[in-house]
Amino acid sequence: MYVHWPYRTSPPNSPPAWPAPALAGHAQGVNEDDREKQQSLTFVLVHGSWADAGFWDRVAAELRNKGHIVYAPEYPGHGSDPNKAVTHAMITKSVADFIVSRHLRNIVLAGHSFGGSVIQKVAELVPDRIRRLVFLNAFVLKDGESVADEVPPPVREAFQQLRQSSKDDTIMLPFPLYRETFANLASLGLVQQMYNSISPEPAKPLFEKLDLKTFYRLNIPKSYLYLTEDTALPQGSSEYGWHPHMSSRLGLFRLIQGHGDHMSTVRTQPGMIAHKLYEAGRD
Repeated sequence: MYVHWPYRTSPPNSPPAWPAPALAGHAQGVNEDDREKQQSLTFVLVHGSWADAGFWDRVAAELRNKGHIVYAPEYPGHGSDPNKAVTHAMITKSVADFIVSRHLRNIVLAGHSFGGSVIQKVAELVPDRIRRLVFLNAFVLKDGESVADEVPPPVREAFQQLRQSSKDDTIMLPFPLYRETFANLASLGLVQQMYNSISPEPAKPLFEKLDLKTFYRLNIPKSYLYLTEDTALPQGSSEYGWHPHMSSRLGLFRLIQGHGDHMSTVRTQPGMIAHKLYEAGRD
């Protein structure tokens, strides 16, 4: 099955409503290596759909090489867990429990893709343990929304059909969709290797409406890391997309941008992603 993204339009001409993001950039006259040495951070990295904790392996190694502490928890319904009958609340609780059980504090909590909705809810559970939230091409849902609400209707309908045709309420991405929109910058060989390693995604957490009233009352600092060639959501649409459509919901936030697609750049350029995460997470 092949699904294409509709609704490609020009970016809106009007500027985003206040508050606008703090612009990313290199401070004039500051040596990058010196700035790297200023601060050691503790990262907790949360993966997204059609992935597992191994998604972060190469990026985590780069961060550790720079002296940072890095955790990448696995959550229910993913990795080696055969049980796909999970809920968004179960996923959220597992990440919060991971943080609490390891006595982690002052963390940079980063989420990729679906992981954005996870860190929104985790922040509600353990706000006092988080120094900053980082959304890497990640969903930032409005109160009462589901992740599925933020994909265009043809794709949402295709997901519903895949869900209903499965035996365990899961969704397996068709290869053409994965290749053209999730890993559009990668070679065909790498995409095939990546695709062969994924498993069907539990559908229920993607369609659950989330109460996010508490999240929007929190004052935790936030950053949005936007990889500019990511076409997993439509670009240039006022109705869908990573940035500025969802990033602007964060209120005052730091914007960091880099070259990359949705899934393959963490493998092909882990050093760059690690550095961008550092820029997003540092004080």
